[in-house]
Amino acid sequence: MNGIATKRIAVVGWALAAPALVVIAVFFAVPVAAGLALSLTDFDLYALADISTLRFIGLQNYARLLQTPLFWQALGNTFYFVVVGVPVSIGLSLAAALLLNARVAKWQPFFRTALFAPVVTTVVAVAVIWRYLLHTRYGLINQGFAAVGIDPIDWLGDPHWAMPAIILFSAWKNFGYNMIILLAALQAVPRELYESARVDGAGPYRQFVDLTFPMLTPTLVMVGIMTISGYFQLFAEPYVMTQGGPLRSTVSVLYFMYEEGFRWWNLGNASAVAFLLFVVIFAVSWVLLRFDRDPSGATA
Repeated sequence: MNGIATKRIAVVGWALAAPALVVIAVFFAVPVAAGLALSLTDFDLYALADISTLRFIGLQNYARLLQTPLFWQALGNTFYFVVVGVPVSIGLSLAAALLLNARVAKWQPFFRTALFAPVVTTVVAVAVIWRYLLHTRYGLINQGFAAVGIDPIDWLGDPHWAMPAIILFSAWKNFGYNMIILLAALQAVPRELYESARVDGAGPYRQFVDLTFPMLTPTLVMVGIMTISGYFQLFAEPYVMTQGGPLRSTVSVLYFMYEEGFRWWNLGNASAVAFLLFVVIFAVSWVLLRFDRDPSGATA
C-alpha cells in the first residue's frame, strides 16, 4: 500500500508541475535549442527570403567570433561593466535597505517608493535626463565640479569615462529592485537576535558582521545571480546614451549581437554570440551557487 500511495503522490506531483514544465520548455528550452541550431548555420538576409539557401556550417560561426577583435573588446567591456557595476549596485541596495530597516527611520513607505521609482521608469526617458546631467558644458555634475575647481569631464565622449558613466546610470536605475528584496530579508530577521547581541555587548558593526550578513547570505547570492545575469545583458544603456562609442568603448556583447543580427543581418553569427553569452551567464551563476554551499555540500 505504501508503494501505491508513493506512486500516486508522485503522479499528482508531476501533474501539478506539468504546467510549469511546459512553460519552461516553451519559453526557455525551445529558444535555447533554436538559438544553438541557428548558430550552426549561415542564416542571413538571403535565408530569410529563401530558406532553401540556408546551409549547415558547423562551428564556423564560433571560430569566426573567436578571431574577431570587436567580439573580444565587447566581452571585455561587458566584464568590466559586470565586475564594477554589480558590487556598486548591490552595495547601494544593501545600504538603502539597512537605512530603511533602521528603527529610527521615518517615512519609510515614502522613501521605499521614491527609491524604487527609477526601476519602473523607461530607460529612454531617464537617459535623456542623465545625458543632460552628464553634459560637458551644461551638466549639473560638471557644474558642481567647476564650483570646487575641478575641470569638466567629457563623460560620454571620453573612452575612459563613458563606461563609468553608464555604470553610474545603471546602478541608479536598478538598485531599487534589489533594495526591496534585501529589505524584506532584513525584516525577516528576528528582532530578538539583535536584542541578545546588544546584551552580549555587540555594537552595530559586530551585529552586522556576525548576525545580519550571515542571515542575508542566501538572499545576497540570489540577488547577485539576478544582478549579474541582468548586467551581462547590457544593451539599452549604451544604445541610448553612447551608441556603443566612443571608440567602441561601450559596446557590450549584447550590443555586438544586435549589430551582427540587425545591422549586418548575420543572424547565424548573432545566434552564436547569444549562445556564448548564455554559456557565460550559466557558468557564472553556477559558480555563485557553489559559493553558497559549505564544504559538506549543504546550502548555507
